Amino acid sequence: MSTISSRTAVTDRPVLDVFAERWSTRIFDAAAPLDEDAFQSALEAARWAPSASNTQPWRAIVARRGTPEHQQVLDALMGFNQAWAGDASALVVFVTELAREDNEPLPWAVYDTGQAAAFFTIQAHAGGLATHQMGGFHRDVIASTFGLDSRFEAVSIMAVGTLGDPATADAGIVEREGAPRTRRPIAETLIVNA
Repeated sequence: MSTISSRTAVTDRPVLDVFAERWSTRIFDAAAPLDEDAFQSALEAARWAPSASNTQPWRAIVARRGTPEHQQVLDALMGFNQAWAGDASALVVFVTELAREDNEPLPWAVYDTGQAAAFFTIQAHAGGLATHQMGGFHRDVIASTFGLDSRFEAVSIMAVGTLGDPATADAGIVEREGAPRTRRPIAETLIVNA
């Protein structure tokens, strides 16, 4: 297997290994079964993410490879995402509850759902699963396919599975996977640092 699997970030300050080692692959093993124990632990981690007033406004659509639901989620992806995401063992759609049943808005719902997805991602990585989050999908297709009430909106789709062998992947994808990992410096991120 290529050295692509070793993608530890060079950080400016020490961080937990799970943060430095986690990266978003587009190369999944299309034959590997989903590690259900690691997957269920990732879902459990998402369950324990913080949320405003403990509203827990996140939901998830879990679609395992080989099911009609997996194909439906795959069909909702845009362009390039369709070229590689089908190899993932599961596609998880993170859905946010924008308002309560009485239509009272939940203004922090998208933020809180993002935290649940982040907790999922870190736990998945710690459990040996590879992940890649996507925003390139048709939200209206997900809503109609899965009968989402108008109070709910799909926020992201995450491919989850076992890291694949770059030797079997499309050359364009391998090139993207091997690109240097970079982030803008903290100084350019902080609006105020008093």
